[in-house]
Amino acid sequence: MARATASRKRRTLKIRSGDNVKVISGKDRGKTGRVLRVVPDKERLFVEGLNMIKRHTRPHQVAGAQSEAAMGGVIEREGPIHVSNVMLLDAKGQPTRVGIEREGSQRFRVAKSTGTRLD
Repeated sequence: MARATASRKRRTLKIRSGDNVKVISGKDRGKTGRVLRVVPDKERLFVEGLNMIKRHTRPHQVAGAQSEAAMGGVIEREGPIHVSNVMLLDAKGQPTRVGIEREGSQRFRVAKSTGTRLD
């Protein structure tokens, strides 16, 4: 009997936190930003200031200092974007696909359009 949940093949993401990316599809198409966080298991990433979502939170007591969560209300934060909907920007600010180049045991990310190293 086969399992109900199929295991997906895990692939390494070529975009890392701190990279500059351009959104190529979705409601924020054409905008650029810096990657804050990458979730490789779900192939998603969070880009600074893009795909903003609103979270309605109830005020609650937090021991110590006051924060946004303690105040409650509407909190805006970045939502996840799928990796296929963004392209990495090279040093000139142009969107490019990413390849992997190896030298011995070292791996380097390379811009496909110009051939320059991104790392």
